[in-house]
Amino acid sequence: MSVPVVSVVAKSGTGKTTLLEKLITLLKRKGYRVGVVKHDAHRFDIDREGKDSWRLTQAGADTMVISSPAKLAMVRQHEADKEPGPAEILADYFGDVDIVLTEGFKKNSFPKIEVHRKERSSTLLCRGENHDPNLIAVASDEKLDIDVPVFDINDAAGICDFIEERFLSLEG
Repeated sequence: MSVPVVSVVAKSGTGKTTLLEKLITLLKRKGYRVGVVKHDAHRFDIDREGKDSWRLTQAGADTMVISSPAKLAMVRQHEADKEPGPAEILADYFGDVDIVLTEGFKKNSFPKIEVHRKERSSTLLCRGENHDPNLIAVASDEKLDIDVPVFDINDAAGICDFIEERFLSLEG
């Protein structure tokens, strides 16, 4: 896939979504089209019971799309043991963006930025028991001595610049 992908990973409750919100806003201000994939290890349902879209899905539609002038949403059914992987999702749905950010997908092979809070964990996911070679940076609330750049957890602008330089610049 030619669109760059960066995964933001961390233990639950560490601040992945907060960092992603800031990165999306900053990248959009710079004029980039940004796609996001949020991995949910649990079952989720975007339809509300009783709504037409929910009723159509409940009736057995394998794919149901709801469209309006401002946005489109799709519900595609699959068996629990046949969850599409990140590469398949990206190839199918993200051909029109400049970069894709993912939340979760800790075990993928995409470049990763780990969010770390010392009160949440004393070890990193990607530099703890397992050494993940795809780790490219860490956003942390403490100083760390590791083999990748460490950004202050609140330095979304610095992280955005790092992503832009590494993945979006013509020279990169």
